[in-house]
Amino acid sequence: MHKRFPPISLTEQELIQGLIARSEDAFRFLISEYGDRVHNTVLSIIQNKEDAEDLTQEVFVEVYNSISKFKGEARLFTWIYRIASTKSLDLLRKRKAKKRFAFITSIFSSEEGEMEISDFSHPGIIAENNERAKILFKAMNKLPENQRIAFTLCQIENLSYKEAAEVMKLSVSSVESLIFRAKGNLKKYLKDYYDS
Repeated sequence: MHKRFPPISLTEQELIQGLIARSEDAFRFLISEYGDRVHNTVLSIIQNKEDAEDLTQEVFVEVYNSISKFKGEARLFTWIYRIASTKSLDLLRKRKAKKRFAFITSIFSSEEGEMEISDFSHPGIIAENNERAKILFKAMNKLPENQRIAFTLCQIENLSYKEAAEVMKLSVSSVESLIFRAKGNLKKYLKDYYDS
């Protein structure tokens, strides 16, 4: 059973200073404040529960170990999302390199511990929309990396275009363009599921 701690509230600056000072309270606050959002973002991109849990832990370990390098040029959550997106893409690239052309098909098989698409559920998706969500996430796997990240941040995690632009180090118009192209591609990929 996890030990319960009284809730604390920190400003972003207090949180950063606390992390630099290696405060346990600051680290607990970081997890409570950003844990679910980071996990959901990672899960949306890599679509494997076990990998998402491992990667989420890696993100927070990196945040904790690298906080002294945070220059404050963007908001803290932007920096954390950037780490989460980068680590997720790195994992996808490793999978892709390892499996080459078997990458897409492996998503839908249970071989080598891959999760079957029918078992995939996202905590941010309402239960009655699960079937549609599974089809959407399956189609998202076909998107180019930048389109997938932009679509995930803006359409799944509800970041603004400006926030997504900061995470991705792009202009707002570039993010808008990526979302536009992602939606167009998804419509093509999903055409078989659309009613006439």
